[in-house]
This record gives sequence, structure tokens and C-alpha cells, in this order.
Amino acid sequence: MAFVYQRIVRFQDTDAAGVVYFTNILAMCHEAYEASLAASGINLKQFFSPAGVVIPLIHAQADFFQPMFCGDRLNVHLTPLEPHNHEFEVLYTIWNADQPGRLLNQARTRHVCIDPTTRTRTALPTEMIDWLHQWHPEHASEPSL
Repeated sequence: MAFVYQRIVRFQDTDAAGVVYFTNILAMCHEAYEASLAASGINLKQFFSPAGVVIPLIHAQADFFQPMFCGDRLNVHLTPLEPHNHEFEVLYTIWNADQPGRLLNQARTRHVCIDPTTRTRTALPTEMIDWLHQWHPEHASEPSL
């Protein structure tokens, strides 16, 4: 089952038209990513330090279906996809928490695992494989809220 991250749209997330500014969608997705890592027991301070391996984002895309406004309550569903070699993708769907079934946005990110010194691809660490399996729909057994 997907990891679910709950969030309220803040005024700082919006543009002059009063809707969520397009780049802030990816920031919300990254918040959900960080929350899912922490929920699976990964130490964020160590994870985001340059020691060991690093897992940078190499591609991002987003589709916008409905506008989001200040005060809207959101459910960001994060679903990791099966890894391929040294990389993996994450699918995000953002739903209106007050109107079930109302899909607002869908985004996808691709990450690659590299050695920070040589900048060459390397195997995903065990903790990331565990994270992928925990939130992947075929492996996870209980929902997270």
C-alpha cells in the first residue's frame, strides 16, 4: 500500500493567481518522500549526508488536473516502483482530502544511486531496498497515515 502524507496548502505555496505554484508540487512530493523515509526508520540526517552513497533525483514530471488553493487539505500518496539496476521511480498522486476521489495532481520522480566520490552508479543500499518494498503495493501489508 502507498505511503500517505497529509498536508495543508499554505499561502507561501501559491502564486499571484492564488493557486499552488507549479514548482511547489515537487516540493510537496519531496516532503512526502522524506516523511516516508523517516516512517520506515531511515535516519534523515545520515541519509542526506554525502557519506556512503547518494541518491539524487535525475528526472521529474508532473501533470496538473485541478487547481489547489490556500487552505486545501491534501493527501499525497507515494508509491515506489520496482527498481531497475541502480535506479528507481516514485509515483505521487495528490488528492483532495475533503473530496474523496478528486485527483488534483500526479507526479513522478526518478532517482539513481551513485558513489559520491567517483560519481559512478552503485547498488542501492539495503535500507533503500527495504523502503521500496515497504511502500510498494505488492509488498506492503499495512497502510501508513
